[in-house]
Amino acid sequence: MSARQQAYLKAMGIDVWVPRLQEDVEESPPVEAAMVQPEPVARQPDSPKVDQASDIDQMDWSALRARVSTCSLCELQQGRTQTVFGVGNQQADLLVIGEAPGAEEDRQGEPFVGRAGQLLTAMLKAIHLSRQEVYIANILKCRPPDNRDPRPEEAALCSQYLKRQIELIQPRLILAVGRIAAQRLLQTDQSLSKMRGQLHEYSLTSIPLIVTYHPAYLLRTPLDKRKAWQDLLFAQNTLGNLSEAG
Repeated sequence: MSARQQAYLKAMGIDVWVPRLQEDVEESPPVEAAMVQPEPVARQPDSPKVDQASDIDQMDWSALRARVSTCSLCELQQGRTQTVFGVGNQQADLLVIGEAPGAEEDRQGEPFVGRAGQLLTAMLKAIHLSRQEVYIANILKCRPPDNRDPRPEEAALCSQYLKRQIELIQPRLILAVGRIAAQRLLQTDQSLSKMRGQLHEYSLTSIPLIVTYHPAYLLRTPLDKRKAWQDLLFAQNTLGNLSEAG
């Protein structure tokens, strides 16, 4: 392990040690909760709002960002300062997906800022990746009031945007951070401890997906940082294998 990597591990709050990927780890408890306006036309009562965005799967980055910035598909648009579209390399091998913007993200318009964002940056650097090399996004593009969990209907409506981002990026690997993001992407109700340590597939494609803890959770529960480090090594090794396979 290089001195630089040791420094990043210390930034994560992890004592320098030699991890063993094959070593069994105890399961941790489930993590608890880290468009243009349509024309005013008559609308059939049973017509779902999602139909208003049926052209999303044809959009490029510019059109998609513009649509998200004016989205009014759900009530979250009423309390937001701005939408949080995503940030990073639009051709990234690794796509990091979290749950939803928080207060600071809502103010800055960028995902994973503040203390949780600093920890995520350190986690990425520990496996020799920068924020500029990966792409970072959330399940929701607007902040839920009081940082509550996303409602199923909100996540369903917003999933169109994330799905198109994934189609445009075509990442080799998705890293889902936190229980809610993982459950939504995998369409499961399993606990985070059950989902960790396995190579899944994103439910709408064959893209490999790995689950780890949300940085905000790790700030509250630092003892689980070692388990997160194992997840990161798993992701690093998986990326390497995928790159070699072409």
